[in-house]
Amino acid sequence: MTRPAVFDRDFALLFVVMLTIAAGNTALQSVLPALGRTLHVADSAVAAAFSVSALLWVIAAPLWARRSDQSGRRAMILTGVGGFAVSLFLCGVFLAAGINRWVAGSTAFILFIAGRLIYGTFGSAAPPAVQALVAGRTARDERTRALTLLASATGLGTILGPAVAPFLILGSIGAVRIGLAGPAFIAAGFGVVIFVAVWARLPHDHGYRPDGVQGAMIGYPSIGGQGTGATVAAAMGDQREQVQLVDSRIRHWLLVGLVMGHAQAMTGQVIGFLVIDQLHLAPAHALQPTGIVLMMGAGAALLVQWGVIPLLDLAPRRLVLIGCVLAAAGTALTGITTSLYGIAVAYALASMGFGFTRPGFTAGASLAVGPEAQGSVAGRVTSINGASFVLGPSIGVALYEHWHALPYLTAGAACLVVLVSGWFTLRERG
Repeated sequence: MTRPAVFDRDFALLFVVMLTIAAGNTALQSVLPALGRTLHVADSAVAAAFSVSALLWVIAAPLWARRSDQSGRRAMILTGVGGFAVSLFLCGVFLAAGINRWVAGSTAFILFIAGRLIYGTFGSAAPPAVQALVAGRTARDERTRALTLLASATGLGTILGPAVAPFLILGSIGAVRIGLAGPAFIAAGFGVVIFVAVWARLPHDHGYRPDGVQGAMIGYPSIGGQGTGATVAAAMGDQREQVQLVDSRIRHWLLVGLVMGHAQAMTGQVIGFLVIDQLHLAPAHALQPTGIVLMMGAGAALLVQWGVIPLLDLAPRRLVLIGCVLAAAGTALTGITTSLYGIAVAYALASMGFGFTRPGFTAGASLAVGPEAQGSVAGRVTSINGASFVLGPSIGVALYEHWHALPYLTAGAACLVVLVSGWFTLRERG
C-alpha cells in the first residue's frame, strides 16, 4: 500500500518531534554535571533534577495517552512540544541567573528543578500522541515498520544530544553571561520552531475517535535509555488479558529488567562527574570529553540493537546472559580507569552489555505469554524501563559521593548477580 505524499511529509515532522525531545533532554543532561560543579551545588541536586522529571513522566505519560483518544492527537502533540519548549526556556533562565550570580547556585538549581517538573508533566504528552497518529494513518501490515522507524528517533536523539551540546555553549549577550545554559535556550528555540510547524502543518482532529488504535507510554528519553521495542508492541499488541507485574510467567524477566535498568541509569547519570574528576578537568573543559564518552556508549548500544542482535538471532535468555557479562566487565572497568580512552571504551563495553539485556528481557517476557496478553506485557516492560530512571540517577550519585568507583563496581556486582540468578531462573516458552 502506497502512502500519500502528505503522510510522508507529516511523518517526517513527527519524526523530528521525537528526535528534538530526545536530543534536547540528553543535551541538557550531558552538560548538567559541569553546570552543577560551576554553580557549586551538590551532585545529588543534579540527580534530583532528572529523577523528579522522570517520575512525573512515568505518571503522566499514560494519562496523556488516554487523553489523546478524546482530545485529539494534534492537541496533545502541541501540549507536549509546548511543555518541552517552556520548560527548557525556564531552565535556561534559572541557570543563567545562577551563572551571573543574580541568585545563589542552590536557589538556581531549586528553580531549575521546578522547570524540569513542567517537562516531566507536559512534555510526556507528545510521544504517545505521535505514536498513535502514525499508527492510525498506517495500514496494519506497515504499522510495525513505521512505529519502529519512529521509535528510532529517540535512539538517534540520545546520540545527537551529547554530540552537539559542546557546540551550544554560548558567550555573553551584553553584560549577561549565557555559557553552559546555552543548550537549554537553543533546545527551547528548536521546540518553538517545531511547535509552529506542528500547528501549521498537522490537520485538526478534535474529537477524533480511534478505531482500535492507541498510543502507549514512551520511555523517558534519557542517556542510556535506548528503546527495546516495547512501546511499539504496547501500541500494536492485544490487551484482552491483563498481566500483573508479579505474574509467575514474567516476573523473573521483569526483575532482570529492573535491576539492569537501574545499573544502567545510575552509571550513566554519574559519567559526567567521573570524566571531570578522573581527568582532573575544570567543569567548562569537560564537555567535549563527556560528549565523546556518551556518544561512544549510545552508539555501541544502538549498534548492538540494530546490527548485532538481528545478525546473531540469539534467544532472549542468551541475550540476557551475554549482556550481563559485558555489562559487568564494562561498568567495573569504567569505574577504575583514569584516561579518556579507557573511560570511553569501558563505557561503550558496558553500553553494549545493556544493549543486549534490554531487548533480551523484553523478548523473554513477551514469549512467556500468549497473544492475548502481548499489549499488557509490553506496557509492563515500558513501565519497568521508565522506573529505572526515577531512582537510578539518585542512587548512582549517592554512591558516587562516597567513592567515585562505587556506583560502577556496584553495577558490575549487580550484573553478576543477575547472571547467576538468570542462569537458573530464566526460562523461555514459545
